[in-house]
Amino acid sequence: MHLPRDKKIILYAPTFRDDQTTKKNKFVFDIQMDLHKMKKYLSDDYIILLRMHVVISNKIQVNESLSDFVKNVSNYSDIQELLLLSDILITDYSSVMFDFANTGRPMIFYTYDLENYRDNLRGFYMDFEKEVPGPLAFNTDDIIQSILNIDEITKRYSQKYKEF
Repeated sequence: MHLPRDKKIILYAPTFRDDQTTKKNKFVFDIQMDLHKMKKYLSDDYIILLRMHVVISNKIQVNESLSDFVKNVSNYSDIQELLLLSDILITDYSSVMFDFANTGRPMIFYTYDLENYRDNLRGFYMDFEKEVPGPLAFNTDDIIQSILNIDEITKRYSQKYKEF
């Protein structure tokens, strides 16, 4: 994948949304984060890998100006390998959180549509807001602050992580 060895890796691996489909009933996804802003604050130390859910049919376009910071790895066949090489996982409600928890590395939950997902789409099998072992981020600024303070986040959620 030609990833820089001097940067930490953030994997963004969201699930699909039942209400985001084309007329041909194929799932699509719109990344709801400001990648340019994230680059400004995080690119000295990090790169971001985007791994869309396998049912997402639209090709995620990465602007050329972001190519040194954002890599679309949605076509990479084995998400388990991506989890192993990632230092931080950003996900939402995806079951990938359970697999990544085995690494012991920090997770951030990007839940910009929490109420809609919980109340109108699929809901949860657990008390999501109380049980996830990381902060809920509702916008790009929340994500940036969580990453910039990842050591504190790791300490703050260590007990919850063990319980999870």
